Amino acid sequence: MASAILRDELLCSICLSVFKDPVMLRCGHNFCRVCIDRVLDTQDESGVYSCPECREKFQERPALMRNLYLHNVAERFLITQPEQEEITGICCTYCVDSPVPAVRSCLHCEASLCDKHLRSHSKSPEHVLSDPSTSLEKRKCSVHKKILEYYCTEDAVCICVSCSLAGEHRGHRVEMLVETSEKKKKELRNVFQKLNTKREETEEKIRSLEERRRKAQEKAAGEAERVTALCTDIRRRVDDLEKKVLSEISRQEKEESLSLSALIHQLEIKKDELSRKMRHIEELCNMTDPLTVLQEPDTGDLCDPEEEGGDEDTGGHDKQLHDGDDLDVAVISHTLHTLCEVISGIRSGIYVEGPADILLDVTTASNNLQISDDLKTAIWSQMNRNYPERAERFQYPQVMSRRGFTLGCHYWDVEMSRSGEWIVGMCYPSIDRRGGQSYIGNNKKSWSLWRYNNQFLVIHDSKEIQLHHQISSDRVRICLDYGAGQLSFYELCDPIRHLHTFTSTFTEPLHAAFCIFSGITEGRSIENWLRIRNYNN
Repeated sequence: MASAILRDELLCSICLSVFKDPVMLRCGHNFCRVCIDRVLDTQDESGVYSCPECREKFQERPALMRNLYLHNVAERFLITQPEQEEITGICCTYCVDSPVPAVRSCLHCEASLCDKHLRSHSKSPEHVLSDPSTSLEKRKCSVHKKILEYYCTEDAVCICVSCSLAGEHRGHRVEMLVETSEKKKKELRNVFQKLNTKREETEEKIRSLEERRRKAQEKAAGEAERVTALCTDIRRRVDDLEKKVLSEISRQEKEESLSLSALIHQLEIKKDELSRKMRHIEELCNMTDPLTVLQEPDTGDLCDPEEEGGDEDTGGHDKQLHDGDDLDVAVISHTLHTLCEVISGIRSGIYVEGPADILLDVTTASNNLQISDDLKTAIWSQMNRNYPERAERFQYPQVMSRRGFTLGCHYWDVEMSRSGEWIVGMCYPSIDRRGGQSYIGNNKKSWSLWRYNNQFLVIHDSKEIQLHHQISSDRVRICLDYGAGQLSFYELCDPIRHLHTFTSTFTEPLHAAFCIFSGITEGRSIENWLRIRNYNN
């Protein structure tokens, strides 16, 4: 373990072998002399010198200070553990006895050279040197065994001088490899720049979608919290109402019970008195002595006191019986009426405002639209309506609403003919009224849902998003949250289905806007219309 750690500390970061004649730069990092010389040689061309390890820059070629201590440690390590020393790079072809890292390769000799053999190597031009390589044969012509120096632009291959002068590429246009390489590098840099731009655009889209996802999650969490709080409040208010009503019923029941108990007690006393008088009368009737019967006090004393007291006395108990046979349901009904307020509170908790009352503005309608008297329906008309010329009138079959929204939450429903093609949405009053850019959605001042050629699209600033599912219902709902900058479209089916939500920062009043395309299909006229739904029918 210790040996492995020591060996890692003795490796040159360039050749990844144990240091050979280690030298140190001013920054303190050590390298093999041959390795760092080769690196500095390549840096000579640019005139910028830097340490391969820490990238510290030097104004001029740095002096190499021999690290004698590290040299001795490395040599002792190699002597004690020679079996662990491995040459990991390309070795010198001529150092057979002990492998030595190669510093250059000769294309002419097809050999790799260490620093020692490189100094004695031929300097003639045909001996072309390159970085150490194990595939030197690939840098030579397979036919003439000469170095590949040129590039045939017609056949798009690397060739040698013999190929160009006497071989199959004779007469072809050729270029120097360096020249062609630079051209290809330029093309690659252009491709790289385009790819980099696309990657940045993709990253921006990812960030935008992540931001939308985060906002959607926050909004969903907020809505869930709002609904939970609303339902909790509803349950609390209903529970309080239940307790209040039950308490009122219990109070009335106890009050009625006490009243009836007192009345029952009075009637029990009366019944006992009547029974006593009846028994006395029976005794008198059973007597045989006339004298005793006649000597009995006046029989008027034996009559019912209520009967002797007249109508007012006899009706007293009956009146109490009739007055106490029901609970006071009026009080209970009044308490339960609070439930209506709870239900109203549910609606106000869901919608800031109720359905918006949308009326069409005839002064904006094109000459191919017929507007109904109640300003709720627009019908495509083949006949020119000859409306008065106005600057605000649309050239194409479109119309805006009279009302514009600058704050709050609003919604309205639109019904359309099943066979027609249409646009529904919203726009600023500053939208163009002429030209193709005046169509709702074809500009930065409008947002729309289209049905065109049996396809459903949402469009803003001429950017189309095709909806993946068909709309089967003939009604859609448009919801605007001006403050939040959101315009949403829903299909009114069971259950209601969300189609798309635009998110923007609204800067002008928003008007509802509608478009009805031609009602003529394949030479036949069809009815094509849009209607803003009323909520009272």
